[in-house]
Amino acid sequence: MTGAPLLDVTDLTVSLPHPDGSRLFAVRDLNLRVGAGQIAGLAGESGSGKSITSLALMGLLPDGAKVSGSAMFEGRDLLSMSARDRAALRGRQMAMIFQDPMTALHPMLSIGRQMTEHYRHHFATTQAKAMRRAEEMLDLVRIPDPRGALKRSPHQFSGGMRQRIAIAMALCCEPTLIIADEPTTALDVTVQAGILRLFERLRGELDLSVLLITHDLGVMSAVADRVSVMYAGRLVEGGARADVLTRPRHPYTHGLLNALPGAGGSGGMQTIPGLPPSIATHPPGCAFHPRCPFCAPSCKVDTPPLVAISDDRRIACPIDPLAPKKVTAS
Repeated sequence: MTGAPLLDVTDLTVSLPHPDGSRLFAVRDLNLRVGAGQIAGLAGESGSGKSITSLALMGLLPDGAKVSGSAMFEGRDLLSMSARDRAALRGRQMAMIFQDPMTALHPMLSIGRQMTEHYRHHFATTQAKAMRRAEEMLDLVRIPDPRGALKRSPHQFSGGMRQRIAIAMALCCEPTLIIADEPTTALDVTVQAGILRLFERLRGELDLSVLLITHDLGVMSAVADRVSVMYAGRLVEGGARADVLTRPRHPYTHGLLNALPGAGGSGGMQTIPGLPPSIATHPPGCAFHPRCPFCAPSCKVDTPPLVAISDDRRIACPIDPLAPKKVTAS
């Protein structure tokens, strides 16, 4: 990455309260960068801390959550901002696309109402001007008859069209960064491909930066410039897309790639044995060691730090030489 990143997250740690008075750590010491005009991918299974990371960056964590570290965005630390400053930034400079297009939109309000409220809030403009802006955004994401669509309700659109509307809504105030949390999960593969092509096109047309959060490395392979992989709240591998997806250096990344349809030319999927730990049951040492086929005795005791193995590659695994170096995913 050349130049200063648009978003520079350093040592982000998020803990949540437990009824017994203890703290449960959902994210630990996360370091992440998103460059201007870049699509950066954050991958991992459910429970790895991806969504909590996005909520921390947007200032939407539940009551009782504690956050430390820093998240510099356009020269300002998101984590030390006042609630008022964060609200002024949210939706304007930074916007978020939530997981499920079926529930992200209010079922009782028209598309026009939902798309114009935050635009009028941030720009203090008329309803007529806000409606024209909303129509432009729907046209940008290729919703047929955008003017008519503004009068309709969410249930009158398919899942793919709702996701495009959610993207249009996020774009209304011309943010420089969009956080997209599992934006293709509830969609079939054909619609997924269309949404990913839309992100790629908008990135080029608007110089938009995107933090793309997903459990699916196949999605990453289509659009991401860089890929970071999380497990049990920690970053375990990061680097350029081609390096991470064709030459995985962490056993967990290797397992995720093997779980893709047709990985290795086998025609089937190879699941990772076992289940990821819950936030309350992280094992000692490397959290992945109970599921790792290359586990060494030290892995059960010592938590491996994330270290740079090249100028553009990081890994948290002391047994890297044992991990297979190439996986082909179709």
